[in-house]
Amino acid sequence: MTSLLTAAPSFCARFGVAVLLAALADFFFYGQPVGITPFLFGTTLAAAVAAIHPSALSARGLWLGLAALLVGLLPLIENVSALSVAIGLAAMVVFALWLVGRLRPGLARIAGQVALFLLAAPFRFVHDFFRWRKAARRLGQRRIRLAAIGVWIMPLTLGAVFLALFGAANPVIEYWLSLIDLHALLDLIQLPRLAFWLVVLAGVWVFLRPRLPRFLRRIAHLALPIPLGVSTKPAKAIEDIVFGKAAILRALVVFNILFAVQTALDATYLWGGIALPDGLTYAAYAHRGAYPLIVTALLAAGFVLAALRPGSATSSDPLIRRLVYVWVAQNIVLVISSILRLDLYIGIYALTYWRVAAFLWMGLVATGLALIIARIALEKSNEWLLSANLLTLSVTLYACSFINFAALIANYNVEHSFEMTGRGTKLDFWYLRSLGPSAWPALDRFLEHQAETNAASVPSYRQLARLLGQDQARYRAGQENWRAWSFRDWRLLRTLDTYIPFVVPQGSEPFAPGR
Repeated sequence: MTSLLTAAPSFCARFGVAVLLAALADFFFYGQPVGITPFLFGTTLAAAVAAIHPSALSARGLWLGLAALLVGLLPLIENVSALSVAIGLAAMVVFALWLVGRLRPGLARIAGQVALFLLAAPFRFVHDFFRWRKAARRLGQRRIRLAAIGVWIMPLTLGAVFLALFGAANPVIEYWLSLIDLHALLDLIQLPRLAFWLVVLAGVWVFLRPRLPRFLRRIAHLALPIPLGVSTKPAKAIEDIVFGKAAILRALVVFNILFAVQTALDATYLWGGIALPDGLTYAAYAHRGAYPLIVTALLAAGFVLAALRPGSATSSDPLIRRLVYVWVAQNIVLVISSILRLDLYIGIYALTYWRVAAFLWMGLVATGLALIIARIALEKSNEWLLSANLLTLSVTLYACSFINFAALIANYNVEHSFEMTGRGTKLDFWYLRSLGPSAWPALDRFLEHQAETNAASVPSYRQLARLLGQDQARYRAGQENWRAWSFRDWRLLRTLDTYIPFVVPQGSEPFAPGR
């Protein structure tokens, strides 16, 4: 009976905390703008997880764990985006698993645990609820629950009767009761809102009871042993022929020659200034090769990992290792060439989100290839290589969460547009407007330049200025809600507030899109 009384409140206490967190999420998010509230909700959820596991508060390294969690949540203060939310969510998962002692060391293992945790998250609450119900029936919990409910029937019933009598006898209490609008309370019960609460309950529950799915063990138990008498020698013989030492040696020679030809062509046409064949422009040459070359580099990386497995005969052959070094170095040169190709293309056709992402992706591929060389030279395992790549990716994404790419793109496109420099392509005003508020300072400078060059007298530019002014007015109205605050929006508002309006020449009406 003692174990029953101690086990039952565990689920009920967690459920009560989850309901309170769902109510807080309703106050923060439902029908409200998103700004500082994800950071506040994340810190509150972390405090709730720590409170649910009080024994963990005395754990060694608690302050280090809290500091790591704060670092993971900091991008949510800068700006709320898919990237900052993903980083904050991963930090919360790591913190919750670490707090209950279920976090395995190693970056590759941590990444796998985070992925499994999030995959199982939508089903954890339902699974735990039915397990609790089953355990309650097995231990006779239903009788205890009925008794617990029954002792409240008489007090609540008589209390309601006494409250009604006091309302009839006391005008103050009657006035208080009249303020309770049952219709308004019923209006709050809406299907979308109910769905929101259920989603939040399921989401916070996995952090209040952090566990990892156990299906991997079951899959391992299902693995059938190889029957006696079944030989694998023919398969190994085929593998030795197709992927053996001789085949890999010949493949590396062929691949190095092909890559050398590609590098020589880039050096001749793209950087050497040699005239291209008729009908082919430098922009087309740069654009067509950027992305396929990245796919080529990824295939090359996969081949190297498969060919030079730790402990294999090929990995210990000095000639093969030298050929791999040369080939991977050529792949790095290939990635650098792709970056330069993309830079040439952007210089003609401007910058976009996808092209910024391509730059980052190419840099990560080049770093991954360099890490492959390090793995071979240092004789590290594939797990070390995976952890190193995950660390590089994590640092890159974390840094990107603080970079205002919309402002970066807008500033670059405005400064390199045909209207500003007399070269390149004309500014795509509508694309920059679609980037959101961060692009407005650059657009203001563009329209100011058009006003100074008398282009503002053209009706189209005057219409663009009016649209930008309307966008900024709506943005300022939305920022009056404290929930919408973020550090990036605060800086943007300061920039817009210090903007000095200017006037269209020739006595036209004021032209001030920033006010």
